[in-house]
Amino acid sequence: MRIGTFVLAAQFPGQGPGEALHRAVRSTEAAEESGLDSVWLAEHHFVPYGVCPSATTLAALLLGRTRRIRVGTAVSVLPNHHPVALAEQTALLHLTSGGRFSLGVGRGGPWVDLEVFGGGLDAYENGFPEALDLVLDWLREPRVAGRGERFGFREVAVVPRADELLAGSADAGPGGAGPEVVVACTSPKSVRLAAARALPMLLGMHCGDEEKAEMVTLWRTAAREAGHPPEVVEGAAHVSAGVAQIADGAGDATEMLVKTMPGWLRQGLDAHVTVDGRHRVMRDPVAYTELLCGLHPVGTARLAADRLAATAERTGITRFALLVEGSGDLAATEENVRRLGADVLPLLT
Repeated sequence: MRIGTFVLAAQFPGQGPGEALHRAVRSTEAAEESGLDSVWLAEHHFVPYGVCPSATTLAALLLGRTRRIRVGTAVSVLPNHHPVALAEQTALLHLTSGGRFSLGVGRGGPWVDLEVFGGGLDAYENGFPEALDLVLDWLREPRVAGRGERFGFREVAVVPRADELLAGSADAGPGGAGPEVVVACTSPKSVRLAAARALPMLLGMHCGDEEKAEMVTLWRTAAREAGHPPEVVEGAAHVSAGVAQIADGAGDATEMLVKTMPGWLRQGLDAHVTVDGRHRVMRDPVAYTELLCGLHPVGTARLAADRLAATAERTGITRFALLVEGSGDLAATEENVRRLGADVLPLLT
């Protein structure tokens, strides 16, 4: 069982972005100190839901601040980036960290980001497979040319090569010598896309165990149909996102999050603007918080361990990215991380 944190750098009501980012950095340092496996960083633009606009930039800082823990993006929004630029950053972080960086990518949403960064709605609706394949080519090949509908360019040398990790460095990603690439999956289409390329999935915190189990089953079926060998299919290291809050009393953790998270969710989700004016239905913040508390390790250490074990048994997923900043408070977040390491991890071994 590999337990990591999911860091949004959430800006709670009354806070500034600097406070949110400081909490993100400190919670990562606390995660390493507490023996956790990984930290996963989200990318958002123009909204206080999360104030980290570049997950790779923050990853670079955190990889420099740490020595053991794996740092990944969850996710870098591919339509907002040129895939070669993102792949170059990935290779750089992989090599300079000794293999501790994981690139998580996703489609994002139909937000105004697409207008600001110039990707346009087509990049969101149709361009993800081409961009993903270009990232993968750059991380695996010595020379790459752009031959797709969106990205066309002459063959160029890949410098630096992501597979040139020095001997004695930390283990590379589960996929081999190069960095690990993970795909955020929210639909059967994205599951099949990841499976065809044998890339592990990142499954969202809004999903319960049954839905995640169904997605894993679909991934395995599609991966086998794509011709991937059984050891690749069975060994895929999918990641389950969730929320964690550890407390002494059975209801104390839930009570805290129901008091703190809805204010952040309300101002953060309401700030999203669609690129084309399409109608959007946002979740009720209180109901969503209660849903998350019911799905994930929110409660005593024993309850948290039992829920993580139950998810692993039902889905086959043994890697977790857990939101630990739901209190919105730095000291409470650090304590939450410490208790994950000191109180929950021993119950899972």
